[in-house]
Amino acid sequence: MTKDSISADRRTMLKAAGIAGVSVGATTTAGCLDLLGIDDDQVTITMSEVASTPDPNDHNATSDYNSLDPVYEPLLQVDEEGNIEEHVITDWVTDSDTIELTIRDDVQFHNGDDLTASDVAYTINRQVDDDVGVVSPQDDGMIGITEAEAVNDTTIEVSHESNPDLAMMGIAVFGRAMNEEWTADNADDEDGTVSGDMNGTGPYQLEDFSQGDYYEFTVFDDYWGETPDVEEIRLEAVDEDTTRRDRLLADETEFVTNLPPEDIDDVEGEDDLRTETITSYRNIFLAMPNDDGPFDSKDFRQAMNYAIDNEEVLNSIFDGYGEPMSQPIPEGIFGHNPELDPYEQDQDLADDLIEQSGYTDEELVIHVPNGRYINDVNTAEYVASQIDELDNVSCEHEVRDFGELVEEILDGDLETSPDIYLIGWGNPTHDANYGLEPWFVEGQSSYAFEDSELEQRIIDSQTIEDTDEREEELQEINEYIHDEAPWVFLHRQESIYGVHEDIDWSPRSDERINPETMEE
Repeated sequence: MTKDSISADRRTMLKAAGIAGVSVGATTTAGCLDLLGIDDDQVTITMSEVASTPDPNDHNATSDYNSLDPVYEPLLQVDEEGNIEEHVITDWVTDSDTIELTIRDDVQFHNGDDLTASDVAYTINRQVDDDVGVVSPQDDGMIGITEAEAVNDTTIEVSHESNPDLAMMGIAVFGRAMNEEWTADNADDEDGTVSGDMNGTGPYQLEDFSQGDYYEFTVFDDYWGETPDVEEIRLEAVDEDTTRRDRLLADETEFVTNLPPEDIDDVEGEDDLRTETITSYRNIFLAMPNDDGPFDSKDFRQAMNYAIDNEEVLNSIFDGYGEPMSQPIPEGIFGHNPELDPYEQDQDLADDLIEQSGYTDEELVIHVPNGRYINDVNTAEYVASQIDELDNVSCEHEVRDFGELVEEILDGDLETSPDIYLIGWGNPTHDANYGLEPWFVEGQSSYAFEDSELEQRIIDSQTIEDTDEREEELQEINEYIHDEAPWVFLHRQESIYGVHEDIDWSPRSDERINPETMEE
């Protein structure tokens, strides 16, 4: 029997068995294109997770933006090279401490209210000021922005204390608009979040959702911009890699994220399916908070890096997809240091460094989320086994729910974090600061390493206006971090998507899906 016929038989079996109907907490929405004989105006997008609440300021993960951006559109667009393009904001003027923004005068919220500068200023303040609505983790990305004020119906003045270009990129990547009056009426009295409805200005409006499980959107007829080609979209959460694959093969979805490399042949073997791949800006690593032993020892942290063979991990777990990392900032991001090489495995040296650290016979447990990243559990298991090969330390892994793990990590408190955990960090800003400040500056949500010298250098770099000088400083900061080894540097994740052949769509390194750009 040929490989193609095996795949076809397996696909028929999946349909008959109804395996694809096991999506988390959701009623199955079947395939949607003409080839499938079902509604050709709907596309189902199956991701490892969707936003846990519909509040656009209450999250800071790529999957959250992919979930909510169809309704809460970005105020500006950022192209694949990191260039800012006008959108809802049509003009901007920057200087050393302010940014003047001008918005369109024909934008409407889904409840019929007109968008005003006051709404934009309110939303920016909601992101950067803990006393305005929700305590937003997006403050990490709004670098140096202190407040915003409406000058008139279409003009906003934003105050900042950083490099103007850095502040502007924060607005471009994280800026959204919420209706100030509507938000006040719908926000929770205790924490300020909006959890029961959505009211944005984007090309799609909310039809239905189940919190953390799925969102269903339809085209907003009064959208100011170009009408999307796909009239209805459903974004659903399925954390198991195999279930996402099976849903695609059984025609229960048209688009899946985080497809494992070993499933590429199955998908490519179908005439009406294809895969799309691109090396993303997502850095996969093991964080080692240094508030206590053994990770308060540089020798011990370096030993963990020397214990690992990154190339072997990529070849064994990812069929060679991805790139080994040597620093927090991936190639292609401003501030990346091209002179740094990944740690090379040397377990004898690792044993010696552990002896020097004074922390022998440690029992380590790597906490890892299930299904958030491609082959995340397999990676943690493989890495733990390599560390466990050392003479004077033992290591195993523990699988965790992603949401629960993130709650422990993103509270900015080293004491509540696991001692060592696998996590990924993308970079939508195309600037090194977003890969540095959130992790190494106290007060940021994912703060995980105490180093006053490093912290001050990162803060100081934010105000350097000369581009070459700032790039050199960021590269030196990366070199310092490489040597201090606050993380076990693993790899850049390869983004692998399974896509129905009738969908015209291309991947981006920043992992944005942008379903409004899909064409059938």
